[in-house]
Amino acid sequence: MTEPSWFSILPPILAIVLAIWTKQVILSLFAGLWIGFTLLSGLNPIAGLAGALEGIVNVFGDAGDTRVLIFTLLIGSLITTIEMSGGVRGFVHFLETRRWVHTGVRAQVLAWVTGIIIFIESNITLLVAGSVSRPLFDRYRVSREKLAYLIDATSAPVCVMIPLNAWGAVIIGLVASSGIANPLETFIQSIPYNLYAIFAIILAAIVIWKDLNIGPMKAAEERTQRGELLWPNAMPLVDTSAELLPEPEDEREIPSAWFMVLPILAMILMMPVGLLITGNGDLIRGSGSTSILWAVSTAIAVCWLMLLVTRQCGINELMRHFMTGAGHLLPISTILLLALALGDVAQLLGTGPYVAGVAGAAVPEVLLAPLVFVVSAFIAFSVGSSWGTFAIMIPIAIPIATTLGLPVPLLLAAAISGGIFGDHASPISDTTVVASMAAATDHIDHVRTQLPYALLAGAAATIGFFLLSLFG
Repeated sequence: MTEPSWFSILPPILAIVLAIWTKQVILSLFAGLWIGFTLLSGLNPIAGLAGALEGIVNVFGDAGDTRVLIFTLLIGSLITTIEMSGGVRGFVHFLETRRWVHTGVRAQVLAWVTGIIIFIESNITLLVAGSVSRPLFDRYRVSREKLAYLIDATSAPVCVMIPLNAWGAVIIGLVASSGIANPLETFIQSIPYNLYAIFAIILAAIVIWKDLNIGPMKAAEERTQRGELLWPNAMPLVDTSAELLPEPEDEREIPSAWFMVLPILAMILMMPVGLLITGNGDLIRGSGSTSILWAVSTAIAVCWLMLLVTRQCGINELMRHFMTGAGHLLPISTILLLALALGDVAQLLGTGPYVAGVAGAAVPEVLLAPLVFVVSAFIAFSVGSSWGTFAIMIPIAIPIATTLGLPVPLLLAAAISGGIFGDHASPISDTTVVASMAAATDHIDHVRTQLPYALLAGAAATIGFFLLSLFG
């Protein structure tokens, strides 16, 4: 890593500005990557281009990153296969015929509740909530942008407050490596102070209850009420044409909801099993990326088995849908690949330590928790990774607390909350991208409509951390 300096923040800032301005996320990420390696190459743009290409290749040197990329392609295959089976339509029909979800408000409640109760892994939460809710949102003319916001606001914010999942395992491990003797207890004590996660979940509920449409979201809702699912030049991240097939007149021809429910249940249940196996019986020490890969593979196997047993299609057709689904998510996998590479070059440039060092100099104690929150948010927004931010900020926040005699759970929560806030708002975050994909909406449209709500919850969290420091 080079000595951190002001230019270390240029690559992520360039990528973010270009992504918002041009709507070309892939090109924007590569531009940031190119600038980063050009800086590392002594301002030689040719060497920077070669370094950028090599940086992309080096992402595959990390087994965890590679598993996430494969998972992305496999989840595309799973979604396409479930849609082809008619499982989504069958589940929607099941909900509507029993009058469980027959209005736009109830469709939003379904998305919010699904995000709350499926807390094994954020991407799984997003994909399940999106797949189940999207047809209902379309039918009752609630915007896909609002769906993307609701599931994004109840995925990572919920997962980050659960000790026994991949998120908890990462955070507890970082706390332990910072010299805390009881890391699990410290993490649990920090949960009530995780203000951004709590405020984001509550705000999403208020948005549903009060039909609170701010800024670009109001325009998206008005467009959808006119029957337009997307803006004219929007580029949804997945193809949902399979959902637009006409409903059969004969109810006996309606596909069974089990074609969606059983694969998703298998995926959810396989996650803790994978954590137990990879952790040698210790759920906390399990590999999150491996467990996710096993979970989605199990779901695909269950879906295939059901379709083969019921003779709905043969192996050749299943393979065709498998490859088609993977192809649909190839752009998402490319975005994630470049985002991971950009995170790597930001680490080489020392982006995180530079920002933390500048902001942390000579700060009054009462402002330390709000500052840790804001700095963590900026880092996560810049690099598009909450986990990467945790790795940078938790080892900084905990020694500050122990050295100055401040509450460790409070500063730990500030670092975690900031990471979630920045990740929630960042256009280059993997969870933001997956939320756009799960809602089948344009990615930049999701970022623009979600940002006012993220900023509102972020402002409330900043004030909350100041008050906790002042009176705590």
